[in-house]
Amino acid sequence: MRALLILYFRYFIGWDDSLSTTIYHTFVALCYLTPILGALIADSWLGKFKTIVSLSIVYTIGQAVIAVSSINDLTDFNHDGTPDSISAHVALSMVGLALIALGTGGIKPCVSAFGGDQFEEGQEKQRNRFFSIFYLAINAGSLISTIITPLLRVQVCGIHSKQACYPLAFGVPAALMAVSLIVFVIGSRMYKKFQPQGNVMAKVVRCIGFAIKNRFRHRSKEFPKREHWLDWANEKYDERLVSQIKMVTRVMFLYIPLPMFWALFDQQGSRWTLQAATMSGKIGIIEIQPDQMQTVNAILIVIMVPIMDALVYPLIAKCGFNFTPLKKMTVGMFLASMAFVAAAVVQVEIDKTLPVFPRGSQVQVKVMNIGNDNMTISFPGTTVTLDQMSQTNDFMTFDVDKLTSINISSAGSLVTPVTHSFEQGHRHTLLVWAPNHHRVVKDGLNQKPVKGENGIRFVNTFDESFNVTMNGEVYVSVASHNASEYQFFPSGVKSFTINSAEISQQCENDFKSSYLEYGSAYTYVIARKNDGCPEVKIFEDIAPNTINMALQIPQYFLLTCGEVVFSVTGLEFSYSQAPSNMKSVLQAGWLLTVAVGNIIVLIVAGAGQFSEQWAEYVLFAALLLVVCVIFAIMARFYTYINPAEIEAQFDEDEKKKYLEKSNPYPKSDSFSQTQM
Repeated sequence: MRALLILYFRYFIGWDDSLSTTIYHTFVALCYLTPILGALIADSWLGKFKTIVSLSIVYTIGQAVIAVSSINDLTDFNHDGTPDSISAHVALSMVGLALIALGTGGIKPCVSAFGGDQFEEGQEKQRNRFFSIFYLAINAGSLISTIITPLLRVQVCGIHSKQACYPLAFGVPAALMAVSLIVFVIGSRMYKKFQPQGNVMAKVVRCIGFAIKNRFRHRSKEFPKREHWLDWANEKYDERLVSQIKMVTRVMFLYIPLPMFWALFDQQGSRWTLQAATMSGKIGIIEIQPDQMQTVNAILIVIMVPIMDALVYPLIAKCGFNFTPLKKMTVGMFLASMAFVAAAVVQVEIDKTLPVFPRGSQVQVKVMNIGNDNMTISFPGTTVTLDQMSQTNDFMTFDVDKLTSINISSAGSLVTPVTHSFEQGHRHTLLVWAPNHHRVVKDGLNQKPVKGENGIRFVNTFDESFNVTMNGEVYVSVASHNASEYQFFPSGVKSFTINSAEISQQCENDFKSSYLEYGSAYTYVIARKNDGCPEVKIFEDIAPNTINMALQIPQYFLLTCGEVVFSVTGLEFSYSQAPSNMKSVLQAGWLLTVAVGNIIVLIVAGAGQFSEQWAEYVLFAALLLVVCVIFAIMARFYTYINPAEIEAQFDEDEKKKYLEKSNPYPKSDSFSQTQM
């Protein structure tokens, strides 16, 4: 569903990029904050099974609501193809997303913990394999969705007007969620279900609060120190609860550095996609769009999880190396750090090929001669001479304050000054068609076209305006001796038609573009041939991307390997080190590190305005490397425990105490006396 959510915001509801991105990330953050609520419900009230069923129903209803919100005909009363009440669609979609966030977040910690509950003591190997298969299944679904969801969206549907089929693209996940819920419920009798043990979280908070308060009261030196700060709660709370809270706090302490990993990992959907937009997607006979590069992660997960589980880990064990969970997670963080070093190296190579755009008080000017005479144009410090139907090779950069005089001249004509107030920080094109006829056009492109698309604009040399239709997009009323705005197209050859009263019916007015690659921009000058028919002259404004997207594969490989040894291991570690009544809570704590990681990205990216993107990659790599060292030191002092054994010991002790209380005068026999 997330695969098309931002497109739905952008193109159906009509929000701009900034608002769409903000709402999208707010929704994602909410999905990783609500696991705390789901864990509390599961461990304190309903139990994991009932929580999964209940919140899956909420989840499914949310999916259905957002599918309904995307039905164009719902408020299109005049049948013009546009919703008459967009606010109704916004309200419905927000309700749907809120329900989805509650549903998906609520079941996240419960599903993995409920799966872990199905294994007996001594089945650690099988349980580890379950978590690997569980993670594999998630990424297999992710991979399938990136293929199927766009196919569903591009279908055309509607009652009164045909639109991109968002209801189908949202509706299919809703139907599949309902089917998966039914399948899950059918297996109910086969599952092990543990009853919740009351409001555990409230007990934990009260116990920790009492321990801190009690320690503060007895802070003077006359009171002897205790082994653990939570031991100060022993006066009020039973030893079992205190011991269980110790287990949780020890693991939670280890979680402190973990968000830094997710801060890097989640950038593959933002920074790395933007990086791919400045690269060429032609890999052999295959053409890849920038946002499709994320599928490399899902494909590698599906490949790497079985390889790590069945080959790499057993091989390491045979070599006699004790590859503990925390050591695996440390290696995962190191690999993610190296992935960003690889991304920085790729970025340096990309930067060598990128055009330079004006900054601060600079302006850039390019001259295009669309007339039939040779022209000479004088700028401060430089002079250029252009043949007919030609342009300067590059944009010339000037400080706006120093661009005081521009003069146009031609053989046998007077010098004509150009008087124009250039807008700083922008590129401009000076169109010249006679010594005393010129026009300055602001280009409107201050960066490479996004998403690897190609910008096309048209210049009209005819005496009257005309319309151009290219690949379904219309350039309306391109004025005489003027340039249109850029419109953007994906790679490939595009057809376009020129509609003008000046073009004779005997003339050809259907043309084809040159092959458009990735991230380029062109000006198509429509000139008149000797017979009066139009001809097209093509000028390059921004060169296409030349660095291949295949160079991103090493960084994706390193990050995916890091994810496999970090994330799968972290899920299993969180489960194995948690007491029986707090397993969902600890899984929720693990998921909370993802939300905090996303917040770190916003803080670092917002605080540090980097002039070079590779520097930001290096900063993130360095931060994670430092965190990796800190985590390795913390892991070195962590002692692995078996919560089941500790709880079994408490059960045994409680049983003995009960027997002693129920039979205070045990009958002695000769055997016991002899034994004594």
